[in-house]
Amino acid sequence: MNKSTGILFKIISLSVVTVFLVSAMLWMGCQRTVPTSAPEPESAQPVTTLSKANPLIQAVMRVQDLHTAELMSYPDIIGTATGLTPEGTPAILVFSKSKLDIVTKKAELEKGQPLPSSIERIPVIVEYTGVIRPFKKPAPSTSHTGIQTPPIQLGTSGGWRYDLANGYCCGGTLGSLIQIGGSKYILSNYHVFEADIVSGGNNKTATTGDYIIQPGLIDVNCNAANAQNVATLVVKSSIPFNSNVDAAIAQIMPGMVQTDGSILEIGTISSSTVSAYIGQAVKKSGRTTGLTRSTVSALNATISVAYEDECAGGDAFTKTYTGQIVIANKRSKFLAGGDSGSLMVEDVATNPHAIGLLFAGSTSTAIANPIDEVLDFMGATMVGQ
Repeated sequence: MNKSTGILFKIISLSVVTVFLVSAMLWMGCQRTVPTSAPEPESAQPVTTLSKANPLIQAVMRVQDLHTAELMSYPDIIGTATGLTPEGTPAILVFSKSKLDIVTKKAELEKGQPLPSSIERIPVIVEYTGVIRPFKKPAPSTSHTGIQTPPIQLGTSGGWRYDLANGYCCGGTLGSLIQIGGSKYILSNYHVFEADIVSGGNNKTATTGDYIIQPGLIDVNCNAANAQNVATLVVKSSIPFNSNVDAAIAQIMPGMVQTDGSILEIGTISSSTVSAYIGQAVKKSGRTTGLTRSTVSALNATISVAYEDECAGGDAFTKTYTGQIVIANKRSKFLAGGDSGSLMVEDVATNPHAIGLLFAGSTSTAIANPIDEVLDFMGATMVGQ
């Protein structure tokens, strides 16, 4: 998500991420700069065993789950994950908003003991990520921020028509198209479509029937008259407490959205989905960074996220997610403010399968809801080939 008059980001504080990486070569995906204009691969990556179905991954995740609370109790630790040491040994990755020496000193002062170097013979590696933020914010050759001639493609700037409060306006990405019964809906994040749940700074709350616009307010100087209505909100309230996803939908208006679900610079996608696996090549099309590519770096993430109850200046509350997908995001090359709501798909040339719904991150890490969990919550299927 992104805020504007000054395009300000909502801050999400990631409290816990829990996953294990199990391959040295795949670990490089967390360390390299993600290209934004790499050539399309000709075919999908071969199926790997490093998924949640793998018995080794399952065993490591069980250890992870047993020790999540313990690791969360250390100062400045905002998450954990299952991954690899640089040498390729399975390890528990511990994510911190501070540098290792600061974490060590605070742990000794506040807990009287340092972080463990291993847990049940599994090495513990501290990785500095900084603060994790929700990504509700220009793009390369293809504009993801300009007003489109209807019917529009997705992967574009958009949001709730009234998403402004206390001198700020907000917006994110209209991610993809889904189907519920005989109707089609734009899929994005709760914090892009529904975040305003108090009549505070704008005397409004998000309500079923409200317009969703393209582009979002952040790209039209906070003036909805400069945008176009493309869909109507259907409040599902995935947040604050009702689900394990940050998701929202809006029913498309006749003639305003391409009914094949085409996404800018990706095109049409498959109507079926795939599960994430460690090392999986992925891409997304979003408002701020456009078409970008990266690699899945961890699975089974547990994270606590701090939200506000309106665009800006609202009261804060925290929601904890489990089973999330972690993606390498070095220097925000894959995901940045304003990309919230983007659909993450496999990095193949035609009709890629959906993998996750992106919603949060930092300058080194991105987080996605597993797409099947999102679809289950909505009672929906993907629109695609």
